Amino acid sequence: MEEVLAEVAAAVEPHRGAGKIADYIPALARIDPRHFAIAVADREGRVHGAGDCDLPFSIQSISKVFTLALALERVGSGLWDRVGREPSGSAFNSIVQLEHEQGKPRNPLINPGAMVVTDQLIGEGGADAAIARLLDFLRAQAGDPGIEVDAEVAESESRTGARNRSLAWFMKSFGILGNDVETVLSAYFRHCALAMSCRQLARAGLFLAFDGRDPVSGREVMPWHRARRINSVMMLCGHYDNSGEFAFRVGLPGKSGVGGGILAIAPGHGSVAVWSPGLNEAGTSAVGALALEALVDRTGWSVFV
Repeated sequence: MEEVLAEVAAAVEPHRGAGKIADYIPALARIDPRHFAIAVADREGRVHGAGDCDLPFSIQSISKVFTLALALERVGSGLWDRVGREPSGSAFNSIVQLEHEQGKPRNPLINPGAMVVTDQLIGEGGADAAIARLLDFLRAQAGDPGIEVDAEVAESESRTGARNRSLAWFMKSFGILGNDVETVLSAYFRHCALAMSCRQLARAGLFLAFDGRDPVSGREVMPWHRARRINSVMMLCGHYDNSGEFAFRVGLPGKSGVGGGILAIAPGHGSVAVWSPGLNEAGTSAVGALALEALVDRTGWSVFV
């Protein structure tokens, strides 16, 4: 695997720096666009890496995968009464579709859907308790107590979060959110501002590659059917209006974030995290997607076999 990752890194080297950084979040605008990292966690729990794989970055919307897992654990299938499971075909922060569908977001991986998930994760416990629970979960899955929220990024997102506030208030007007808007957004901005390295992220997502069970300890993190459903939502909705192209080229469930990261799941094989800050027009890492395409070319990993 080390040789494969070295080949992948060499294959994308001419493209490093491609794409556009998410400069609408001021704290992300200063990131060097030439960063590149990739890490693969396998069934033995070994994490192979190349590039800047130990450098923490803002995982942004990748956190939505983990909040979805925790919210489903807390409220079960009742979550789907408030958020759908269909691809959006629209931008991640579009209000048009939300209005057409009377405040119910199309899926849990677009911004309004993730706010609904966050609201359900909070429940009666408050935003701080929800973030503490998420951190405990990620630290346990990654085997690393050093994972933290980047307070500067969270504050930057809150300062520039007018569109997200509009989406939240719109859903609140339809009774979709149970908590106060600012309570929901306090937790939402913070979980999007989690800082993780590719090594940490790949290891944290490993349970999704093995039907919800950690392959090293054998511990069931979640029931198999729930892990499969999270993977299916990632496959259909994980890259907004670029999800079909990603499935066509990569063939794995994945979730991107505007920080330039992507978490991809290869069922039965392992989990993969890539990071390159420059984004394509749909908000997915341009070089990260190329790296995953190169990886599956060399490994044959795909759900379509």
